[in-house]
Amino acid sequence: MPHNNSQRLAGGHLFMIGLPETELDNSTRQLIDKHSIHNFIIFRRNVKNKQQLQTLCAALHEACRQRGLPRPLISIDQEGGPVARLPEHFTQFPAMHQLSGAPNHKELLAEYAATCARELREVGINMNLAPVLDICPADQNLFMEERSLGGDVRQVTELGHLLITGLQGAGVAACAKHFPGLGAATLDPHKELPEVDLPLSYFKEEGLTPFRLAAEIGTAAFMTSHAVYNAIAPQVPGTLSARVVGELIREECGYEGLIITDDLEMGAIELFMPFPKAVLQALLAGADLLLICHDHEKVRAALDGLEKARKAGSISDDIIRDSLARQQALVRRFS
Repeated sequence: MPHNNSQRLAGGHLFMIGLPETELDNSTRQLIDKHSIHNFIIFRRNVKNKQQLQTLCAALHEACRQRGLPRPLISIDQEGGPVARLPEHFTQFPAMHQLSGAPNHKELLAEYAATCARELREVGINMNLAPVLDICPADQNLFMEERSLGGDVRQVTELGHLLITGLQGAGVAACAKHFPGLGAATLDPHKELPEVDLPLSYFKEEGLTPFRLAAEIGTAAFMTSHAVYNAIAPQVPGTLSARVVGELIREECGYEGLIITDDLEMGAIELFMPFPKAVLQALLAGADLLLICHDHEKVRAALDGLEKARKAGSISDDIIRDSLARQQALVRRFS
């Protein structure tokens, strides 16, 4: 059934949510039916095997179709190493730090991208929230070391390009993360709010370089970082900063694609600002898609807060319209 204009601009279009189970559960179905949510992220808790995951993704597609919603974005963090959501029925890859340090690293990374994309497409996942483009020196006790492609800007830029073109050439949307670079962080933003004290000149000359190329080659999405960048936007996590999201991504990097927040349930955000307020702040900063990975009650609280903000005039329908246009352009490329 075609949806009317008010449905087309439902607040749920702005969210990407996690699911609690290995099947399409009642809570997720209600969020689809009542709030028009149609973007999802898969975790290890959602996966038993290939056939089950294929069935789950098909059920999400069908539920959105029945509701007259756009085709869903179904994403996953399948980086390899410590951040891999698919169990042993799927190909297991070493961490990016290990692959990028191997003598035949280009061959290994190209194989990862091709195999990963094929296996994701086979089960119905159309977006991989990878690659990590954080430049992270080795042996300095930095949080991102194992997940990074290295500490050299040229290497990270070149190998990031290889991974993005490999994934997207095989039909899966890639996501460059964590803008503007989490490589210097010592704290884990899942639990704490990291601060990055590198000078602005570092970002202009090195840190943004992999992301500039990612923008140039048409990377499907960028993901924002929850760290505070004192030289760019002091005292505010990057995800919540219009300077980081609006100015640096859109203007400095010339990026016109989809901007996704990192998970808004992370400690870095919840320690900084009450949850519903942070959701609105991320939208006002310029994010297109708000990632809430676990708690559906928080999704509902965010939807309620968004509806109040729309009625008060602090969030305009233009934000939803622009976000939806970017999502649909991405789905058309990778459906």
